[in-house]
Amino acid sequence: MQLSARNQLKGTIKKVEHGAVNSEVTIELAAGIEIVSIITKQSAEQLKLKKGGVVYAVIKASDVMIATN
Repeated sequence: MQLSARNQLKGTIKKVEHGAVNSEVTIELAAGIEIVSIITKQSAEQLKLKKGGVVYAVIKASDVMIATN
């Protein structure tokens, strides 16, 4: 599969927590570096996401906001 998104981060699924509608997927990109994604439960099930699986976090955004206190 080829995507236009430039930010494709390969990682390993650390955990998948299913809710009633959505699933929270935690991906470890490198030792101690994680990213979390909320996707529909249906998508998580169709992709057969489970701990230890290798996946890509694909980020497509026109801007990233940063805030401080």
